Amino acid sequence: MTLPNSIKKSPDIFAIFGKRCGSREVIRQFTPNWFAATMGTGILALTLPQMSGIGPLLRPVGEGLWFVTIGLFLLFSALYAARWILYGQEARRVFGHSVVSMFIGTIPMGLATIINGCCVFGLSLFGSSIIPAVQALWWVDVAMALACGVGIPYLMFTRHQISLESMTAVWLLPVVAAEVAGATGGLLVPHLADAHAGFVVLITSYVLWAYSVPVALSILAILILRMALHKLPHESMAASCWLALGPVGTGALGMLVMGEDAPAVFAAHGLARIGVIAQGVGVMAGLVLWGLGVWWLVLALLITGRYLRSGIPFNLGWWGYTFPLGVYVAATYRLGLMFDLAVFGYIATVLTLVLAFLWLVVASRTLAGAWKGDLFVSPCIATRM
Repeated sequence: MTLPNSIKKSPDIFAIFGKRCGSREVIRQFTPNWFAATMGTGILALTLPQMSGIGPLLRPVGEGLWFVTIGLFLLFSALYAARWILYGQEARRVFGHSVVSMFIGTIPMGLATIINGCCVFGLSLFGSSIIPAVQALWWVDVAMALACGVGIPYLMFTRHQISLESMTAVWLLPVVAAEVAGATGGLLVPHLADAHAGFVVLITSYVLWAYSVPVALSILAILILRMALHKLPHESMAASCWLALGPVGTGALGMLVMGEDAPAVFAAHGLARIGVIAQGVGVMAGLVLWGLGVWWLVLALLITGRYLRSGIPFNLGWWGYTFPLGVYVAATYRLGLMFDLAVFGYIATVLTLVLAFLWLVVASRTLAGAWKGDLFVSPCIATRM
């Protein structure tokens, strides 16, 4: 297979190479794609308690993983902030890299899983007193998601050297952050005591969904064309085929959770009829997007099977196997509750087991690579832009 020029120039976009390095070199080489680990860990924490039959037994495990997610997010934030402080000139090169810049979107998405965990686990642990802090954190997440959703595409249009052949599903990462924030807002709304605050959060969540999902679906259409014309990406980008499941799953989940509380929230502001419509549209949109996700899921399995025959080198991109599947699982659980159909619960439980297995594989290999220092590499400074 002939590689595109962008891959030839930087074949190790996620690759593992290098030797064990000291702490300053870890900081110098730290990139935002590490935050994908917080996304994958956080979504597993949120799905485990929903498993049919054994969910309550797995809640402590999910709670523990939520605390792990918080620890990882704080650690990664400190390392990335230190890179900007100590190596600011090199850190700025991330904006000129056509692939690594996309992973800036993983920062708000990783934070969103922590906020969701506050609603699922934090309330029972710390009480409703944490809600004001959670609400403030959500607005921070919204601001970052909005900035990523426009800022990174603007760089694509003005600075990045891109061809259709070099395109992969990583283009979705900065765009999808907004709909993840929207779904998170939908989960936060029922915990807000102030009716006006709940109304503002819900309206903002719908705007975030619209800010992201149509753009993401447009990118998916281009991605289908790219794969038809230029076939599959290089093996180092194998996990990217799963990223397409992310905006579909999150889009479905967002419409379902926002629609669930829409009747009460809109009725409190004299818009009862709109609330009922929003709930109905949310359920049907969630079901339609879930059906689209079935297509992407089957396609991703077939593509992964093809890659496995030739071998897939491990890299941080493997975290792309976890979060997209996780949000699709969460949407499946929610559909089961909405329609009171056990089949959705069975499907979601099987997919949760797959997600847990993938997480164990990726997390163990990430720990091994981090210990050896092999995973600390910044393509922005390893190659000339």
